[in-house]
Amino acid sequence: MTNKNIIIIILAVGLLVVLGITVSYMINSPVPSENNISPTDNSATTEPESVQDISGQTSTAVTAISYANALVTYADRRIQIDTACRAYPSNITYKDNTGIMIDNRSPQTRTIKIGTTFTVKPWGFKIFVLPDIYLKSKTILVDCDQSQNVATILVQE
Repeated sequence: MTNKNIIIIILAVGLLVVLGITVSYMINSPVPSENNISPTDNSATTEPESVQDISGQTSTAVTAISYANALVTYADRRIQIDTACRAYPSNITYKDNTGIMIDNRSPQTRTIKIGTTFTVKPWGFKIFVLPDIYLKSKTILVDCDQSQNVATILVQE
């Protein structure tokens, strides 16, 4: 074997070792909680269990759903509101008549306006059904307390 072949083999083995360590680290690292929006927000360890806020809903068909089930059911249809009334994500597109999860990740009751106005209890969530707007598309602006336009929802038919 030539020196060139030996160097190539050593580099390949070194690359495999580094790759193996990286993969092992990624597999054994804890996954960040979806409840914790901000990397500097330490409230995830002290927040109470989240519950669905069904107050003010007149339909008898409304049944409470656990937070864990709501996270699974509405994984791609969830808007989180943080302690500063910022919305994540802030620009989204959904079909009309779609149920979305408004997830309050703060210790204060939030007044949310999405066409209609409702409140969401601290660390709670509400399921809101986007209206059937009978148009090709319509933009709905989301307000949180005194903060206006914290999110924009494009509702499509």
